[in-house]
Amino acid sequence: QVELVESGGGSVQAGGSLRLSCAASGYTYCMSWFRQAPGKERGAVAAIYTVSSRTSYGDSVKGRFTISQDNAKNTLYLQMNSLKPEDTAMYYCAARGPNGGRWSSPNEYKYWGQGTQVTVSS
Repeated sequence: QVELVESGGGSVQAGGSLRLSCAASGYTYCMSWFRQAPGKERGAVAAIYTVSSRTSYGDSVKGRFTISQDNAKNTLYLQMNSLKPEDTAMYYCAARGPNGGRWSSPNEYKYWGQGTQVTVSS
């Protein structure tokens, strides 16, 4: 069992930046960020494979968001720059083992954090 605890959400004006953190209680193979706005499906933001450090991003955040990890601290980060009002959502950290499919599918993840709210005003 792996526990995930997010932090770092908040309110910011458009064009601003925020950094989210996710502390994991144990080893995971792939860690990702998802987000969900009211009335919308949970969508993939970014993922990192913890051994290779290979990353993947959703099209809407490429060039603006950066996912990274600190293996010594078992902590995942999401640096969000040039934020837009459409980035407003609850952001969730997720993790899974090696036997999974597409990184962008929420159904592939076994462990989830409680979420942290990001609000971007225009």
